[in-house]
This record gives sequence, C-alpha cells and structure tokens, in this order.
Amino acid sequence: MITASALPAFALPAELEAREPPEARGLPRDGVRLLVSRRACGEISHHAFRDLPGLLLPGDLLVINNTATLAAQVRAAGGTLAVHFSTPLPDGAWLVELRRVEDKISLPNGHGVPGQEISLPSGAVLTLERKATARLWRARLSAAVLPYLRRHGVPIRYGYVRRDWPLPDYQTVFAQRPGSAEMPSASRPFTPAVVTALAARGVLVAPVTLHAGVSSIEADEDPYPEPYDVPPATARLVNHVRANGGRVIASGTTVVRALETAAGPDGAVRPAAGWTSHVVTPATGVRAVDGLLTGLHEPRSSHLRMLAAFAGAELLSRCYQAAVSRSYLWHEFGDVHLLLP
Repeated sequence: MITASALPAFALPAELEAREPPEARGLPRDGVRLLVSRRACGEISHHAFRDLPGLLLPGDLLVINNTATLAAQVRAAGGTLAVHFSTPLPDGAWLVELRRVEDKISLPNGHGVPGQEISLPSGAVLTLERKATARLWRARLSAAVLPYLRRHGVPIRYGYVRRDWPLPDYQTVFAQRPGSAEMPSASRPFTPAVVTALAARGVLVAPVTLHAGVSSIEADEDPYPEPYDVPPATARLVNHVRANGGRVIASGTTVVRALETAAGPDGAVRPAAGWTSHVVTPATGVRAVDGLLTGLHEPRSSHLRMLAAFAGAELLSRCYQAAVSRSYLWHEFGDVHLLLP
C-alpha cells in the first residue's frame, strides 16, 4: 500500500505556474511540452505534445472526455463574492461554492447560512439550502442555470491566472456536452492536426462524458461525486481493444474515473451512467485503463494517488523531480505527462 508520505514531495516554484494560455506565450496549443514515463523500464523522456501520435501504437485506444466547460463563476452584486457553480443535481438544485473576491481573484469563503439569499446580476437570487460538503452548498437559482451562466458567467480561475480569459480558451477540441465547472485540461493541447495524425497512425479515439466539478486547489480533498456516462459503443471498443492486445489510454483523470467506475472485477467495461464517487488509488488499482495522459498536479493533490496507481511511487517521484528541474509548467494552461505501462 502506498501512503501519502510515499507520493512525490516537492515545492512548486511560483514561476512554474502557467499564468496564461500557451497561445498568449507564443505557442500553439500542441506546442506545450510532454513528459513521458514508462513503468516497465522506468524510463523518462521529454517531447512536444505534437509528438503524441508517434508515442502511441497502432491499435491503441485513446479515450477522451467530451464534456464542455461552463462559464461557471458568477460575481455577486457588489463584487466581493463569487459563486462557483459546480454540479447540477437531479432535482434542479446545484452544488455551489462561495468564494470571496480579493484583487480580482477568489479565495475560499467559509460563510453562509441555510436560507440565505444572495443577489446576483440581472435580479437573479441564489438561495442556500444546506451544506453538502465542507466547501459546497446545495442551492437553487431563481433562473435556469445554464442560460444564466452563458449570459452572466465567466470561466472559473484561481490566483495563479491573473486575468479573465474567454470561454473558448477553456474548451477542448472534443467539447460537445456542456456541464463541467472546470476544463478537462489534459485534452486542451489536442488540435485537429494531432487528431488526424492519431487516426493516420491507427490509434482509435472514443468518448466518455464526465462533468467535472470544482477542484480543491487550496485543500487536499478527494474529488466530489460527479455525473458520468460511458456509452455502449465506447464500452464495447474498450473491451475489444484490450482483448486483442491493444492498450487503453485515458486522456485525463476524469476519463479514468468514468471507466474504472464502469469496470467490473475482471476489467470488462459495461455501459453505465449516473453518479460516481469512485476514487482511484494504488489500493483500488486500475482494471480497465493501461495508460494516462494528464496535467501536472499540485503537491499533496489527491490526483497524485491515481498517478501512483499507474506509475508506482518511485517512478512518479522521479517524474516530478524531472518536471521541476526542467521547468515544466503546471495547471490547466501548462504542460502534460503521458504515463505508459
């Protein structure tokens, strides 16, 4: 069993936080860097993301998340409070996080009481019902949420991103189904040219949907329950590829969570949809996924336990040492890591 103390321990220098999209730094989306680790031999190598098709094998299956990012942050009247709309609930309520605005960034806000009404732009009112988690409230908006966010929301950003960026900067090339509070950023570097090169290489691509809620950037917390959908065609393709010796590569931790939720004890994936509370760790292992494309995660992030399930603690620690020493960039606008078996 891998404990938290065995996971990568590192300090993240502020200069390694990506503060704007790569396009604002003069790079195309697929020009970010790609760190590659191979568990079988312990090798670490360094590439550009556009090299990805040559790093995968004909017959591999890349599973992507086709969720689209919402403009999920609304700043309340007066400008001192921001509401992050995280996750819709089946009865029409939403899970939301309240954050205080300081110098154009938002920070956790521990305030709020059941029944409190919060005034939002254009006369909308958000009513807090009850605490759902340590940070999230169950709440109801007096207007239809998705149209309201399209009109009044901005993408969620944290303190390391110094200004608002347009919503298209937070969408991936695969975005089809709106619902994520935060971008499935592992897929951000994909471009039509990279997808075409994957197809020409003989790499298959299939979708799942997992609508990602707000992250726990300031705290070491497990991800909250999230809605997901593994369609029948994707389940069949995963099982077919693995039965014929191919590898299933997940583009993002959200894809791993969805596929592992839908996997049986033998690793076979069934069509499934609903809500998942599954958290992948070295103790749970991975049954349906062989490799992972992901961003670089913060120290003490719960995502590091998922990565350790793929790479093992020793190789993962060396990967993060290499990423820091070679000045890779972190967060949603940063560089990416491909973990291969």
